[in-house]
Amino acid sequence: MRACVGHAVNGKSEHMRNVFPPLLLLVSLTLAPVAVFGGDVEDAYLRGYVSALLERQLGIRVGVLEVKDGVVTLSAADVPRGDRAQVRRTLLSIKGVTRVDVPEPKPALEASAPASRGVWLPPRHLFRSLIADPRWPNFSATYRYYIENPDLKNAVAVSFGETLPIFRYHLDARNEWEVGLQPGVFSIFDLNSDSFDLVNTDFFLAFFGAYRHDSFSALVRFFHQSSHLGYEFLLRQTRPNRLNLSYEGIDAKLSYDLPWGFRVYGGGGYLVDVSPPNLGKGFTQAGAEFRSTRAFWHDWLRPVAGLDLQFREENNWATDLSLRAGFELDSVSVLNRSLQLMFEYFHGRSFEGQFFNQPVEYVGVSARFNF
Repeated sequence: MRACVGHAVNGKSEHMRNVFPPLLLLVSLTLAPVAVFGGDVEDAYLRGYVSALLERQLGIRVGVLEVKDGVVTLSAADVPRGDRAQVRRTLLSIKGVTRVDVPEPKPALEASAPASRGVWLPPRHLFRSLIADPRWPNFSATYRYYIENPDLKNAVAVSFGETLPIFRYHLDARNEWEVGLQPGVFSIFDLNSDSFDLVNTDFFLAFFGAYRHDSFSALVRFFHQSSHLGYEFLLRQTRPNRLNLSYEGIDAKLSYDLPWGFRVYGGGGYLVDVSPPNLGKGFTQAGAEFRSTRAFWHDWLRPVAGLDLQFREENNWATDLSLRAGFELDSVSVLNRSLQLMFEYFHGRSFEGQFFNQPVEYVGVSARFNF
């Protein structure tokens, strides 16, 4: 009996010894791809996700993109310095991304480095446009409803302008400056008149210099502005006394980009060669902005908002309040400028040149191409 049992046990053990090696080999071959290639599969997924996020939400197409163990490496040529802080914040919000590197290329010859640092007609801006500044040059059209205004009730304000960098110089990986022009035309039309009378037009031209260091940026401008009443408006019986309003001035603004899409800025300036000569010359400005790092509704709509406060000596330093909030359409872009649809509110002294000393309050909706 024991011999039979022993023989059976020995036979079973022999059978297990014969079956176990092939079974172990099968399990090893099954798990080997996961063990060997699992990291590559995850990195490949992150690579595709990062590429789509950069293009659809930030409007950046990259030629070089590497992902290894959660570390994303981008080419410095693909990501402008002014956008790198936001790019890093956006990509680090992705689960699985542990670090974002944007290394600067090392020049092959030291002698050739200075030539590669200067760029004519560069894209984008070192100092980003101010969302809620009523006199920032851009292309826009705004419907305004004036509250308790004896001269205007329904009006359309249009502007034609742009910030045009002419030359940019890269000091090093974190510092760069640029110079350029900032032209603008601002007009307002009375919708309650028979022929949509032109009420006022202001002409603006500035020469500027801008500087950026990581999240910090600065802008200095020397500018000219002149103001002109519309011809139809001059024919009205209740027309105001026309002023020969023109001046030159200089101003400076400082800006700092905060986490999660927030930004604060402030500055001031002084007018010179003013007409009329008794015009107040000093002014200051401060504000805050929000541009969401996420887009919604199929990644088309990005929430944006701005608060702008200005104080002018001419108006006894009273507060001019401008608020704007709405969406930026990531799917619509012209020359790296995105279309913004905004709700507006303004309370203070008018920025229309001929009416600079008149208090106004209005609400409105606008469409504008903005950077």
